[in-house]
Amino acid sequence: MTLKHLLLATTVALGLHAAPALAQDAAIEAMQEYMMFSEYESGIILPQQIDQTVFETALFVDTRDAGQFEEGTIPGAVNIEWREVLDRIDEIPEDRMTILFCNTGSLSAQAAFALRVAGRSNVVVMQTGFTGWQQDAAYRP
Repeated sequence: MTLKHLLLATTVALGLHAAPALAQDAAIEAMQEYMMFSEYESGIILPQQIDQTVFETALFVDTRDAGQFEEGTIPGAVNIEWREVLDRIDEIPEDRMTILFCNTGSLSAQAAFALRVAGRSNVVVMQTGFTGWQQDAAYRP
């Protein structure tokens, strides 16, 4: 192997090794930027805030698994499991409020965070989740 080939191979190897680190740095930077410039309560909605107008204009996304979704959900909700939200981001509209929920709000909060970092500022998580909606929603059809 010539010196030229050795230098080229070393450069390629270093580049391949650095690529994941650069991608990770970009992801961390995007998350930090989102967190630094978000209002304290941005990205959340309480069941008590879901009146008839909100209910009729928002898209509800049930982030629980298919089995839980089948057992019962908010009328009109679509099922996108929390792990799949980025893979299925094209199913989430950008032009209206989208309310993500799970049973209590913890898994849907992770999904909402990922979508908001990905630029979907219209996505909110329903605190207290489906359980809270059943107990405290201002409007339930």
